[in-house]
Amino acid sequence: MLHKSEALKRMTTWITICDTCKCAGWEDTAMDKTDGEALAGLIENRAGGDVATRRVSCTMGCERACNIVVQGAGKIGYSLGKFTATAEDAQAIVDYAQMHADSATGQVPYRQWPQGVKGHFVSRHTPLPE
Repeated sequence: MLHKSEALKRMTTWITICDTCKCAGWEDTAMDKTDGEALAGLIENRAGGDVATRRVSCTMGCERACNIVVQGAGKIGYSLGKFTATAEDAQAIVDYAQMHADSATGQVPYRQWPQGVKGHFVSRHTPLPE
């Protein structure tokens, strides 16, 4: 039988990706998809195991595009923004989400954060009451 903290540790962490995000100047590019769609594809190709992904249309953080949310049941969740559709940003997001999945509370010590997520945090969300 799993101890409660072990059970929480094994629960899925979700990366919610805003697929309608457009970075400044998007209209002037020849991109056939939004920056959010491009970032979502990069994240989806890297996620797996305890980290799942889902796309949503608009997280209402347009001034901070591209936006993602990292959350898991019974854990603190986080909104992050100002990402670009690069392999480096996608990998940092997935690496952080895995650390979130490995944490019983969702909290990850700052010194362990991947460099690519530092400076991108927008807000913290406490878990819903049980």
